[in-house]
Amino acid sequence: MSVVDLVLTVCLSASPGYCHDEHLNFESRGSLFQCMMLASSEIAKWSQEHPTFKVRRWKCAFPKKDREI
Repeated sequence: MSVVDLVLTVCLSASPGYCHDEHLNFESRGSLFQCMMLASSEIAKWSQEHPTFKVRRWKCAFPKKDREI
């Protein structure tokens, strides 16, 4: 199974200078299109589960080969 990453750059609400990337994985089915279609609902769900963080930006990408999933 190949996967695609939804990469969220998130920042702590109380300290906007503290940011990091979060990776959410999806089955790719060969393209980034599925990630783009699922992104808004997954970002909303992640935001509800992590209320102390704000999503600043996001992108879809294929994970690097050396990154563990």
